[in-house]
Amino acid sequence: MKSIIHLKHISEINQFVQSKTKHPLVSVVDFSKVDEYLEKDMRISSDFYVVMFKNYCSNHLKYGRQSLDFQDGSLICIGPKQVLEMDTEIEKRADMMGWGLFFHPDILRGTSLAQTIKTYSFFSYEVNEALHLSDKEKQILHDCVQKIESELTENIDSHSQTLIVSNIELFLNYCARYYGRQFITRKLSNSNIVTQIESVLYSFFKDNQAQKIGLPSVKYLANQVNLLASYLSDLLKKETGMNAQDLIHYHLIEEAKNILTSSNHSVSEIAYSLGFEYPQYFSKLFKLKTGQTPNAFRNIH
Repeated sequence: MKSIIHLKHISEINQFVQSKTKHPLVSVVDFSKVDEYLEKDMRISSDFYVVMFKNYCSNHLKYGRQSLDFQDGSLICIGPKQVLEMDTEIEKRADMMGWGLFFHPDILRGTSLAQTIKTYSFFSYEVNEALHLSDKEKQILHDCVQKIESELTENIDSHSQTLIVSNIELFLNYCARYYGRQFITRKLSNSNIVTQIESVLYSFFKDNQAQKIGLPSVKYLANQVNLLASYLSDLLKKETGMNAQDLIHYHLIEEAKNILTSSNHSVSEIAYSLGFEYPQYFSKLFKLKTGQTPNAFRNIH
């Protein structure tokens, strides 16, 4: 496996595609106008954000555990330091099209987006959780990218950062809306995942797995359904109103209630049996979620 090529500056991605650097912190690349530049088995990470849309790619992109060939026109969003890998090569086509938006965190300094960029959780999704766009959605995002590109051709002045960042934020807000739509349109599939997660948690406590591996984590649940933790949490929030951590706490407290009302085990013994390293953490969580201490709950019930 080849070593990772790490790109620190926007100018370096422009060198890959043999494109002129118009702005030191932002770049828009029209993939239909450049030759395919990534080689098989090449692994790349960067210090900047990457958004790519392509209806076709002469390489298969591998990001996380899955591969995607962009045949259907999908959008992927990759945060800084994450690794993108070329998996396999397929025959190149004449109708290759698409675009890439690359922006460095430094362009966001001093703006509201610098504070909210982490709320766009899709930057940590995996390729198999890519955003699949309708023709209308493709056009809207493309229009946003064109506005950014248009601003990059202007001379940099006191308004440049504000205009560029506001258009990037508009673009990201559309992506958030379309991911919300995707969660809805995949409701049946999502419901199956919710059912699987419920089953995993039920079995986890029924089989006393907490005594072996400790408290169930969001990552543990995500691995059971082959999803990334951030994507699973967003999916559950959309379907149940609770994110993954909330759902874990819900099942944890329900199991604690069952033990409190059906056994004489001490609060400490119950805490250890549920996977808590320190009983006081269990008591604190129980009171936070129920408004009562474990002993108070037991005395009432």
